Amino acid sequence: MKWQSNARFVCAVIILLCATLLLGARSKTELIAPHRPLAQFPRQLGNWLGNDVSMDKETLDVLGPGDFLLRVYDDEKNVLPPVDLFVAYFPSQRAGDTIHSPKHCLPGAGWHPVESGRVVLSFPGRRPFMANRYVIARGEDRDLVLYWYQAHDRAIASEYWAKFYLIADAIRMNRSDGSLVRLTTPIIRHERADDAQARIGSVAAQVVPLLDQYVPR
Repeated sequence: MKWQSNARFVCAVIILLCATLLLGARSKTELIAPHRPLAQFPRQLGNWLGNDVSMDKETLDVLGPGDFLLRVYDDEKNVLPPVDLFVAYFPSQRAGDTIHSPKHCLPGAGWHPVESGRVVLSFPGRRPFMANRYVIARGEDRDLVLYWYQAHDRAIASEYWAKFYLIADAIRMNRSDGSLVRLTTPIIRHERADDAQARIGSVAAQVVPLLDQYVPR
């Protein structure tokens, strides 16, 4: 309903304004947590081998100050379609430096969602958490995308809750760092989206236990 959309918009604006005021006020004394550079993230994850993809200056300018990893992982036996891993870590999210949601960026690259929802992901060493699940299309191509926001040992799907915790953690910990984790794989002909999700899951199971080294708790 229209009023519900307006209410969500107003809430989002209020949260962003509060975040801007609070983070701006505390930026001089903000704590920056140490972390390993994403460039050191392992290139081999089980049976998957990764190759980095360079990001152009225009994209980096849009993303803003941060540490970024864009890597394509290929099946060692060269049988399965690849899985792309994108991690964006922002040591500080002061005004103008906040995380960009994929649902806003993908249409700009020519992709449009044909199916959206959320799934529960569960991996050893971490509490189960919700992730966003999108089937996107561009021409005849279809991809499956899973993404979530992660900060301070917390992984969540909701963009609004990510903003809420940004404010809460700034108050509680004097930190505003956070990250976006996104995995993408092509949905090949005659393949179900659930099959593509299982493929992403096999890579995510290797990625998630390592993230705390690069996205500090």
